[in-house]
Amino acid sequence: MARGHFAKAEKQAASVMKEMQGQGNAIESVGTARNYEQALKSCAEYLKEYKLGSLREITPNIATQYLHIRSTEVSQKTLNMDRQALQSMMQNVTHQLSPSQSLEIVKSERETIEKSRAYSNEQVQRIISHQSDKHALTTQICHQAGLRAHEMFTLRPVDEQKASPREAHPQKFSHLAESKTYTVNGKGGLIREVKIPIELAEKLEARRFQEPQKVTDRGVFYTSHYDVAGGLNFSSAFSKASQRGLGFSHGAHGLRHSYAQDRFEKLSWNIKERDDVLKIVSQELGHFRPEITEVYLR
Repeated sequence: MARGHFAKAEKQAASVMKEMQGQGNAIESVGTARNYEQALKSCAEYLKEYKLGSLREITPNIATQYLHIRSTEVSQKTLNMDRQALQSMMQNVTHQLSPSQSLEIVKSERETIEKSRAYSNEQVQRIISHQSDKHALTTQICHQAGLRAHEMFTLRPVDEQKASPREAHPQKFSHLAESKTYTVNGKGGLIREVKIPIELAEKLEARRFQEPQKVTDRGVFYTSHYDVAGGLNFSSAFSKASQRGLGFSHGAHGLRHSYAQDRFEKLSWNIKERDDVLKIVSQELGHFRPEITEVYLR
């Protein structure tokens, strides 16, 4: 068993900090050291919860996944501190990163989530009436499958791309209408399954490229297999269509709120335990944090 698997999170963080502080200028001040230790403790707790090993074993990919998950929970200031602490550890202690390498800069989503609000089915239809067929399809898929705008570029049938191994509640995706299973690349590179209603899946397949196309969105490169709208361009166009149709816009992220609220309501008809319902919805949305689902339900 690798070192640290059974060590408490605070002990793992303290051990790493002791080693970093022994390297002279690795830590700028006592305050920074305290903040780094708290950041590393939070990461170690996450690693233990999902059985991903010890703090000293964390890889750049897992660190990035963690930061993306944290992006839904904390402010940009806290997220930056988490990134700096992990990067310093990986450069100076575990040497998973060279001094010239850095971890991805991740933007906090918490403010976006807190500001977004769900659309009613009628409101979604009014927005669609002001969109092209291409953009309308993306709106329908995001609404019915809970996708983020950039995830549209990563859609693949599940037999072409398998999901990352993660905890799955036995009633995940239960009580859904007939659908086809796809996967998308979510935050931090986590690949998760999504269910798209058959009618929409048929429309999606009709837009499949003969050869995958390279797409760039916000400086990130994607290999898209379908001629669909997505990313920043879709989000901007969606807000304009919402303004035309409704006189206001909650942004495209509001479609994920709509999915979360609809799924929570339908699952609650058959599942008595609220915690189970929150867990299922969090897994379907791909953030795996029931407490974040509570924010989507406001």
